[in-house]
Amino acid sequence: MPRMQTIRRACAALVLAGLTACFVELAHAQPSHPCAGAATEQARKLLAFHFGSSDRIDIAPSVKTLSPIRNPADRKQRFDVLEVWGYVYKGQYRMRFIYAQQPGECLLMGQEILEYASL
Repeated sequence: MPRMQTIRRACAALVLAGLTACFVELAHAQPSHPCAGAATEQARKLLAFHFGSSDRIDIAPSVKTLSPIRNPADRKQRFDVLEVWGYVYKGQYRMRFIYAQQPGECLLMGQEILEYASL
């Protein structure tokens, strides 16, 4: 009988560990930002502006929502920051797009691009 209890406890622990991992994944999953599609489209345009139109430009499908920043002109207003990764041949580029928090509108306020490289 003690062996049966050990097996039950082991099974319960495995189920609990699986559920915990599932809840952790759900907690880290971010809902898509309403301007994620606009940021991906803008990323392609930004790389094309810097490198010319090329078939070697590739944009990662995921868009990461970062912490909002304050509007420097009005400290009561905040801007959303979306991060997109792009690639041109062997180069990697981190792009951040700054959008005004306007319901139902994707108003681009700023953008930055930085090559991901070790010098």
